[in-house]
Amino acid sequence: MNNKITIKDIAQIANVSIATVSNVMNGTGRVSSTTSAKVNKVIQEMNFAPSASARNLKDKKSHLIAVVVPLLEKGMIQDNPFYWELVRGVEKGARNHQVQIMLLGIDETENFSFVKTRHLDGLIVVGVFERSSSYEQILNLGVPCVFLDSYLSDPELHQVCLDDEAGGYLGTKHLLGLGHQNIAILTGKLQEGGVNYFRYQGYLRALRENGITKNDKLVFEESSSIQGGYQAAQKVSSYADGISAIFAFSDVSAMGLIRGLYDMGWAVPRDISVVGFDDIFYTQYMIPSLTTISQDVAHKGKVAVTMLLDQIDGITCNDKYITVPVSLVVRQSTISNTKG
Repeated sequence: MNNKITIKDIAQIANVSIATVSNVMNGTGRVSSTTSAKVNKVIQEMNFAPSASARNLKDKKSHLIAVVVPLLEKGMIQDNPFYWELVRGVEKGARNHQVQIMLLGIDETENFSFVKTRHLDGLIVVGVFERSSSYEQILNLGVPCVFLDSYLSDPELHQVCLDDEAGGYLGTKHLLGLGHQNIAILTGKLQEGGVNYFRYQGYLRALRENGITKNDKLVFEESSSIQGGYQAAQKVSSYADGISAIFAFSDVSAMGLIRGLYDMGWAVPRDISVVGFDDIFYTQYMIPSLTTISQDVAHKGKVAVTMLLDQIDGITCNDKYITVPVSLVVRQSTISNTKG
């Protein structure tokens, strides 16, 4: 085996996508006999062999899959019940197949040795970016994968995404409808191609429809965590022109924000309205209960694991890109703007 040859090299030489090479190697997906023969010819000519982990996965099932989260921000998994609900959905979908689930947070230094040591059957990857080193490493493993909330351009990849742009639009339109115009957003890390980026695009669309010019000073790019939301409260409260509403792009950020505002003497929604995003379990029991953009996180996990198990079993998936809808849930944290 030539250690310098990767699955990406095979894809470039064969003039196909990396996902197609992976499908040929694993015998999954819908690949024509002509394309399969072309890829196998290049593999043979380049003396390429899949990694040991990929061979183990192909030859013997471990009935163990991993939900992998590339960490953009420290503590993201521990602080965010979103991931607990996601794994619950994955477990529910995998229950009848006697498959076990593990949840892993990784950073840019990860070498993915756990795929080999744990003999994983496949991966559900949450929020990876095309230009990241993690993305290339994951594809180079040659194991069945489903990507959640990742917005990847390769049509051969199996993906489950949320309609994030619609969510950003709905939350902003709700606040505009209540008479708010100085609407701040608490975005988390804004990176093109990520979920927060598309939520931001929805926010901008709603502003444009109402003839409001965007104000970059109203964009607070704090960590998508309770602590990040708490820290954002001081910046929001010190904004000179006054903010009447905030749209936090995650519920945990909204939770931290509301507590931070409370500690500074601001009451929600009397002094400022707050909208969250995700509709995690706790939001309906907060005081005030949180107006939020709802997504069925557990359903999304169930759809992803079903798609992954079909790959592992060699079942062709007719729809490789699934979009999950969102809706607005109005609760107590938003009221009409009385500041004028």
